[in-house]
Amino acid sequence: MNAQTQSLLIPGPAGVLEVAVDRPAQPREGAGVALIAHPHPLFGGTLNNKVVQTLARAHVQQGWTAVRFNFRGVGQSAGTYDEGKGELEDLLAVLGHAATEGPLALAGFSFGAFVTACAVERLRPVRRLHSVILVGPAASRFALPPLAEELHERSLVIHGEQDDTVALSAVMDWARPQSFPVTVVPGVEHFFHGRLPLLRTLVQRHLRACDATPA
Repeated sequence: MNAQTQSLLIPGPAGVLEVAVDRPAQPREGAGVALIAHPHPLFGGTLNNKVVQTLARAHVQQGWTAVRFNFRGVGQSAGTYDEGKGELEDLLAVLGHAATEGPLALAGFSFGAFVTACAVERLRPVRRLHSVILVGPAASRFALPPLAEELHERSLVIHGEQDDTVALSAVMDWARPQSFPVTVVPGVEHFFHGRLPLLRTLVQRHLRACDATPA
Protein backbone atom coordinates (compact mmCIF):
# COMPACT_ATOMS: atom_id res chain seq x y z
CA MET A 1 0.00 0.00 0.00
CA ASN A 2 2.93 2.34 0.69
CA ALA A 3 6.68 2.32 1.19
CA GLN A 4 6.20 1.51 4.87
CA THR A 5 4.27 -1.71 4.21
CA GLN A 6 5.94 -4.63 5.99
CA SER A 7 6.01 -7.89 4.03
CA LEU A 8 6.15 -11.17 5.95
CA LEU A 9 6.03 -14.90 5.38
CA ILE A 10 4.41 -16.76 8.27
CA PRO A 11 3.59 -20.44 8.86
CA GLY A 12 0.16 -21.48 7.61
CA PRO A 13 -1.87 -24.69 7.52
CA ALA A 14 -0.78 -25.45 3.92
CA GLY A 15 2.70 -23.91 4.10
CA VAL A 16 3.86 -20.31 4.26
CA LEU A 17 1.38 -17.43 3.98
CA GLU A 18 2.31 -14.07 2.50
CA VAL A 19 1.27 -11.16 4.74
CA ALA A 20 1.40 -7.37 4.36
CA VAL A 21 1.18 -5.14 7.43
CA ASP A 22 0.44 -1.40 7.41
CA ARG A 23 0.71 0.53 10.67
CA PRO A 24 -0.74 3.95 11.45
CA ALA A 25 1.55 6.92 11.92
CA GLN A 26 -0.33 7.62 15.15
CA PRO A 27 -1.74 4.46 16.81
CA ARG A 28 -4.99 5.27 18.56
CA GLU A 29 -6.09 4.08 21.97
CA GLY A 30 -8.91 1.59 21.55
CA ALA A 31 -7.79 0.53 18.07
CA GLY A 32 -6.08 -2.75 17.36
CA VAL A 33 -5.61 -5.04 14.36
CA ALA A 34 -7.82 -5.15 11.29
CA LEU A 35 -7.61 -8.37 9.28
CA ILE A 36 -8.65 -7.95 5.64
CA ALA A 37 -9.42 -10.77 3.19
CA HIS A 38 -9.12 -10.56 -0.62
CA PRO A 39 -11.35 -11.71 -3.53
CA HIS A 40 -11.47 -15.11 -5.20
CA PRO A 41 -8.02 -16.66 -5.71
CA LEU A 42 -8.97 -18.22 -9.07
CA PHE A 43 -10.12 -14.91 -10.55
CA GLY A 44 -7.14 -12.68 -9.84
CA GLY A 45 -7.84 -11.87 -6.20
CA THR A 46 -4.77 -10.86 -4.18
CA LEU A 47 -3.87 -8.77 -1.16
CA ASN A 48 -3.10 -5.93 -3.59
CA ASN A 49 -6.67 -5.68 -4.90
CA LYS A 50 -7.76 -2.02 -4.94
CA VAL A 51 -10.81 -2.59 -2.73
CA VAL A 52 -8.69 -4.53 -0.24
CA GLN A 53 -6.12 -1.72 -0.21
CA THR A 54 -8.92 0.81 0.31
CA LEU A 55 -10.21 -1.18 3.29
CA ALA A 56 -6.69 -1.28 4.70
CA ARG A 57 -6.17 2.44 4.18
CA ALA A 58 -9.51 3.26 5.82
CA HIS A 59 -8.53 1.32 8.95
CA VAL A 60 -4.99 2.72 9.09
CA GLN A 61 -6.30 6.28 8.87
CA GLN A 62 -8.48 5.49 11.88
CA GLY A 63 -5.48 4.34 13.90
CA TRP A 64 -5.67 0.59 13.25
CA THR A 65 -2.91 -1.75 12.12
CA ALA A 66 -4.13 -3.30 8.86
CA VAL A 67 -3.10 -6.86 8.02
CA ARG A 68 -3.69 -8.15 4.48
CA PHE A 69 -2.68 -11.62 3.37
CA ASN A 70 -2.72 -13.88 0.34
CA PHE A 71 -4.84 -17.00 0.59
CA ARG A 72 -3.20 -20.34 -0.18
CA GLY A 73 -1.96 -20.62 -3.75
CA VAL A 74 -1.81 -16.85 -4.30
CA GLY A 75 1.46 -14.91 -4.62
CA GLN A 76 4.02 -16.41 -2.26
CA SER A 77 1.43 -18.31 -0.20
CA ALA A 78 1.78 -22.08 -0.49
CA GLY A 79 -1.01 -24.53 -1.22
CA THR A 80 -3.97 -24.66 -3.60
CA TYR A 81 -7.48 -23.25 -3.66
CA ASP A 82 -9.81 -25.04 -1.23
CA GLU A 83 -13.29 -23.60 -1.89
CA GLY A 84 -13.25 -21.51 1.28
CA LYS A 85 -12.59 -24.23 3.84
CA GLY A 86 -8.81 -24.01 3.78
CA GLU A 87 -8.98 -20.26 3.23
CA LEU A 88 -10.85 -19.91 6.53
CA GLU A 89 -8.01 -21.79 8.20
CA ASP A 90 -5.55 -19.43 6.48
CA LEU A 91 -7.38 -16.42 7.92
CA LEU A 92 -7.39 -17.92 11.40
CA ALA A 93 -3.67 -18.69 11.11
CA VAL A 94 -2.93 -15.05 10.26
CA LEU A 95 -5.10 -13.97 13.16
CA GLY A 96 -3.15 -16.28 15.46
CA HIS A 97 0.08 -14.67 14.30
CA ALA A 98 -0.95 -11.01 14.24
CA ALA A 99 -3.92 -10.52 16.55
CA THR A 100 -4.00 -12.93 19.44
CA GLU A 101 -5.34 -10.28 21.81
CA GLY A 102 -6.66 -6.73 21.86
CA PRO A 103 -9.31 -5.06 19.69
CA LEU A 104 -10.03 -6.95 16.46
CA ALA A 105 -11.72 -5.78 13.26
CA LEU A 106 -12.54 -8.12 10.37
CA ALA A 107 -13.17 -7.04 6.79
CA GLY A 108 -13.36 -8.76 3.44
CA PHE A 109 -14.25 -8.20 -0.20
CA SER A 110 -16.25 -10.59 -2.41
CA PHE A 111 -14.96 -14.14 -1.75
CA GLY A 112 -12.97 -12.60 1.10
CA ALA A 113 -16.24 -11.32 2.59
CA PHE A 114 -17.59 -14.87 2.52
CA VAL A 115 -14.50 -16.19 4.31
CA THR A 116 -14.70 -13.29 6.77
CA ALA A 117 -18.34 -14.10 7.56
CA CYS A 118 -17.30 -17.70 8.23
CA ALA A 119 -14.55 -16.44 10.53
CA VAL A 120 -17.05 -14.26 12.39
CA GLU A 121 -19.22 -17.32 12.97
CA ARG A 122 -16.21 -19.28 14.26
CA LEU A 123 -14.82 -16.49 16.46
CA ARG A 124 -17.99 -14.97 17.91
CA PRO A 125 -18.23 -17.32 20.91
CA VAL A 126 -14.60 -16.79 21.91
CA ARG A 127 -13.49 -13.35 20.74
CA ARG A 128 -15.06 -9.91 20.95
CA LEU A 129 -15.15 -8.15 17.58
CA HIS A 130 -14.93 -4.38 17.30
CA SER A 131 -16.36 -4.32 13.79
CA VAL A 132 -17.23 -6.47 10.78
CA ILE A 133 -17.22 -5.07 7.24
CA LEU A 134 -18.33 -7.10 4.22
CA VAL A 135 -17.99 -5.47 0.79
CA GLY A 136 -19.63 -7.13 -2.21
CA PRO A 137 -20.14 -10.39 -0.30
CA ALA A 138 -20.31 -13.39 -2.63
CA ALA A 139 -23.80 -14.43 -1.56
CA SER A 140 -24.72 -15.75 -5.01
CA ARG A 141 -21.75 -18.11 -5.17
CA PHE A 142 -21.26 -19.35 -1.60
CA ALA A 143 -23.44 -20.18 1.42
CA LEU A 144 -22.80 -16.96 3.31
CA PRO A 145 -23.53 -17.56 7.01
CA PRO A 146 -25.85 -15.11 8.76
CA LEU A 147 -24.45 -12.52 11.14
CA ALA A 148 -25.33 -13.06 14.80
CA GLU A 149 -27.95 -10.55 15.91
CA GLU A 150 -25.73 -9.18 18.65
CA LEU A 151 -23.20 -8.20 15.98
CA HIS A 152 -25.63 -6.36 13.71
CA GLU A 153 -24.86 -2.96 15.21
CA ARG A 154 -21.14 -3.55 14.64
CA SER A 155 -21.51 -4.94 11.12
CA LEU A 156 -21.57 -3.13 7.79
CA VAL A 157 -22.44 -4.68 4.43
CA ILE A 158 -21.79 -2.53 1.34
CA HIS A 159 -22.85 -3.54 -2.17
CA GLY A 160 -22.90 -1.90 -5.57
CA GLU A 161 -26.30 -1.41 -7.17
CA GLN A 162 -24.98 -2.56 -10.55
CA ASP A 163 -22.73 -5.37 -9.34
CA ASP A 164 -22.48 -7.78 -12.29
CA THR A 165 -20.42 -10.35 -10.37
CA VAL A 166 -22.66 -10.80 -7.33
CA ALA A 167 -26.23 -9.71 -7.95
CA LEU A 168 -27.62 -7.28 -5.38
CA SER A 169 -30.73 -9.46 -5.21
CA ALA A 170 -28.65 -12.36 -3.83
CA VAL A 171 -27.31 -10.17 -1.03
CA MET A 172 -30.81 -8.92 -0.23
CA ASP A 173 -32.06 -12.53 -0.12
CA TRP A 174 -29.32 -13.23 2.44
CA ALA A 175 -30.03 -10.08 4.46
CA ARG A 176 -33.84 -10.22 4.44
CA PRO A 177 -34.35 -13.13 6.92
CA GLN A 178 -31.97 -11.38 9.32
CA SER A 179 -33.66 -7.97 8.94
CA PHE A 180 -30.12 -6.76 8.31
CA PRO A 181 -29.72 -3.45 6.45
CA VAL A 182 -27.48 -3.33 3.37
CA THR A 183 -25.77 -0.12 2.26
CA VAL A 184 -26.30 0.08 -1.52
CA VAL A 185 -24.11 2.44 -3.54
CA PRO A 186 -26.07 3.61 -6.60
CA GLY A 187 -24.58 3.03 -10.04
CA VAL A 188 -21.57 1.11 -8.73
CA GLU A 189 -20.32 -2.26 -9.98
CA HIS A 190 -18.41 -4.97 -8.16
CA PHE A 191 -14.99 -3.33 -7.98
CA PHE A 192 -16.22 0.16 -7.03
CA HIS A 193 -14.39 1.78 -9.95
CA GLY A 194 -14.31 5.53 -9.43
CA ARG A 195 -15.99 5.27 -6.03
CA LEU A 196 -13.19 3.97 -3.82
CA PRO A 197 -12.98 7.29 -1.88
CA LEU A 198 -16.67 6.92 -1.04
CA LEU A 199 -16.09 3.34 0.07
CA ARG A 200 -13.29 4.52 2.36
CA THR A 201 -15.57 7.18 3.84
CA LEU A 202 -18.37 4.68 4.52
CA VAL A 203 -15.94 2.31 6.24
CA GLN A 204 -14.44 5.05 8.40
CA ARG A 205 -17.87 6.30 9.40
CA HIS A 206 -18.73 2.77 10.54
CA LEU A 207 -15.50 2.41 12.50
CA ARG A 208 -16.22 5.65 14.34
CA ALA A 209 -19.75 4.49 15.10
CA CYS A 210 -18.38 1.24 16.53
CA ASP A 211 -15.97 3.23 18.68
CA ALA A 212 -19.00 4.94 20.21
CA THR A 213 -21.00 1.73 20.68
CA PRO A 214 -20.84 0.23 24.19
CA ALA A 215 -19.14 -3.16 24.37
